[in-house]
Amino acid sequence: MAQFWHPTGSRPITHLPIEVLQRPVEPENYTSSSFSVALAEHGARQSVGRTGICYDNAMAESFFGTLKNERVHRTVYPTRQRARDDIAQYIELRYNSRRLHSGLGYRTPQEVHDAWLNSQAAA
Repeated sequence: MAQFWHPTGSRPITHLPIEVLQRPVEPENYTSSSFSVALAEHGARQSVGRTGICYDNAMAESFFGTLKNERVHRTVYPTRQRARDDIAQYIELRYNSRRLHSGLGYRTPQEVHDAWLNSQAAA
């Protein structure tokens, strides 16, 4: 049976909580077959896809990259609350309603959502 080691490397972990969320340091280690087998032996569910599938976080990474480049790195926020408010406003008033997305056929997320709602109403 595979052992999981404490992050310090000092001792093995003999039991795991029911849900474990860990960001991989080296992603290829977390998509290896030996890691998948170890998870299965411990009854854990893997959150990433199969080996060689690079699209697991592509959409989220793209969104956060765009958010940082278009908004966060261009703004100085005096407080966390001001940052939250400004980012929420950017997402709702710019990113979702006016920014065209190549992955959505150069439509806005709002246009795609509206089209989906219309298709559901017609069905």
